Amino acid sequence: MLEEDRERKYLSNLLKKVDQRLEEIAELIKIKSDEISEMHKHMQEHKRDMDHLEKNALRESIRNYSLIGDHSVENKKRLLRLKDTAFFGRIDFLEEGKSAPNKLYIGVHNFQEGETKENLVLDWRAPISSLFYDFELGDAYFETETHTVKGEIALKRQFRIRKGRMEYMLDTDLTIHDEVLQEELNKASSAKMKNIVATIQKEQNSIIRNEEAQHLIIQGVAGSGKTSIALHRIAFLLYRFKESITSQDILIISPNRVFASYISNVLPELGEETVAETSMEEIANELLDYQIKFQTFFEQVTELLEKNDPKLIERIQFKSSKELLNKLDEYHVWLQNDAFEIKDIYVKGKLVPSWFIKETFEKYNRFPILKRFNEVVREVVENVYRFYKIEVQNKDRTELHGTIRKMFPSYNPRVLYKNFYQWLGRPDLLKFKKASTYEWSDVYAFLYLKMKLDGIKPDRKVKHLVIDEMQDYSMVQYRVLSRLYPCKKTILGDINQSVNPFSSSNLETIENIFPASTSMTMLKSYRSTYEITQFTKRISAHVEVEALERHGDQPVILSCKTKAVELEEIKKIVTNFRTSEYNSLGIITKTQKQADELFASLEGQFKMNLLNAVSVSFGSGIVVTTAHLAKGLEFDMVIVPYCTEKNYENSPDKQMLYVACTRTMHKLFLTHTGKASRFIL
Repeated sequence: MLEEDRERKYLSNLLKKVDQRLEEIAELIKIKSDEISEMHKHMQEHKRDMDHLEKNALRESIRNYSLIGDHSVENKKRLLRLKDTAFFGRIDFLEEGKSAPNKLYIGVHNFQEGETKENLVLDWRAPISSLFYDFELGDAYFETETHTVKGEIALKRQFRIRKGRMEYMLDTDLTIHDEVLQEELNKASSAKMKNIVATIQKEQNSIIRNEEAQHLIIQGVAGSGKTSIALHRIAFLLYRFKESITSQDILIISPNRVFASYISNVLPELGEETVAETSMEEIANELLDYQIKFQTFFEQVTELLEKNDPKLIERIQFKSSKELLNKLDEYHVWLQNDAFEIKDIYVKGKLVPSWFIKETFEKYNRFPILKRFNEVVREVVENVYRFYKIEVQNKDRTELHGTIRKMFPSYNPRVLYKNFYQWLGRPDLLKFKKASTYEWSDVYAFLYLKMKLDGIKPDRKVKHLVIDEMQDYSMVQYRVLSRLYPCKKTILGDINQSVNPFSSSNLETIENIFPASTSMTMLKSYRSTYEITQFTKRISAHVEVEALERHGDQPVILSCKTKAVELEEIKKIVTNFRTSEYNSLGIITKTQKQADELFASLEGQFKMNLLNAVSVSFGSGIVVTTAHLAKGLEFDMVIVPYCTEKNYENSPDKQMLYVACTRTMHKLFLTHTGKASRFIL
């Protein structure tokens, strides 16, 4: 019998066992459902005759039966995924000291023989499964919790199984990934990020399985798969530490809701529940009890790109810097030592000397400043009673609070934040938008000061924090996050893809904020063809990136005489896309205004979607968006219009252009009128 026939027979037998298990689960779910219905019916019919203990016992039984049912439903989902893609790899591993190799099939989920408990398919996250990702034929080893298991890989085989059918199998020796990886990368894109368990590379596997790092920082070039790797890492940690961490204990900070929607499919595909996601804006709103209006990061970037205001740039740079943190720390010390103008006071006609107030204030120096006043008032009240036998009642206590607070510049953190710039001698650095709306650069600067004045309660519910697009968060923001989330972290991004270089953080900055961190680098880009990657390296010449040897068309630069001609060229590309084998086309502009105008010019002729600040999902087809919102997304084809010298001329523009061009997998078109930007020449 041919090897391929043997594998098809193994797959067929496996699927029969999966079907049998599905039938058993369906029967179990039906039985439990019927029993729950009977218990509910019994409770309704006899609730007047049942005492409190009987009712509680019955409710507990219903709850336990429901949990069994829920567990069975989850098992059913996993088995259905196995029916679709049973496994993707096989290794024959001869362990040292053994006479025959073990045949190990590797898939998304574990599946055991019912009676013998033999593993018919191993979960890709199992320790032994790392052999598939880390070694070729020959000597190999894997780590268990207690020791190292050595041996030899005698056979390594990859499969493509879809809807229960084996499309192909491939024996590999030195190029495990090349053929299968090329096959996957050449496929058209989809509306959701997919799992990559079948094509995880050795360097990616080491990141996914890193258990020791307190804070793991991943610097990955565009197209290196860093977000996908981070999600697979979450799935691995949930598997490895299932006794101590669940999906509910993990939080992802993502750049926007479109991106959050795009990645939402990965964990369910891996058999895990989706995890909560948030944004820096949402975190700020929660910390500020939704009481303060502020500009969003998207609005800040839009303003920068449209106005290029030097004073705005100065404000952003200062409020994202270590200098600001140092000055706020100095201001905080000044508030403690010099701003509290303490005087003698009288309570119910009795003297309370200034030295007593001062000593009491200093005694509680472990408290945040604004929390100390309550302690001062409490001690004054206690001592007035102790020495004068006078009780201070509510009205007098309220008056005492007011008297002591008036000795301090303000009890309002917003006023104290405004006063900071007066104290600094730079009141011009604080500028509000309409209706007393803070600029985005002020939000975390204010939160940092408020944290010192009011304190901050760490979020202990989050046991692992994932921070995506790490380069777009400032040192000040990281300082607040480090205090708010004292848990393990996976921090990932690309310092070459900042959409606001005036507030971005580099690797060294982040490492300094989290000294117990481990940094790992991903230099290989898997998204774009070799030709497109080489082109994007010209835009951002300092970027270190290894282009995968997947070849395709050279990027096309179209020089147009007029804007009308440029629009016609864009329409031609869109028309050709609609009859191609590809699923997605991104038309990526620098600003939202440009995206809005281009969408208005095209929507009458083509069915397309416009992404903006309020968009919540990303679909296939034709999408018009900005480079800012396109970050993290990928398309089969990309058009970057308006690549003129004026539109792409400075550092922020170059970053946007780089981001836009690195979104494409297969084809890239750039259009311009007049003189082209020097970045594409």
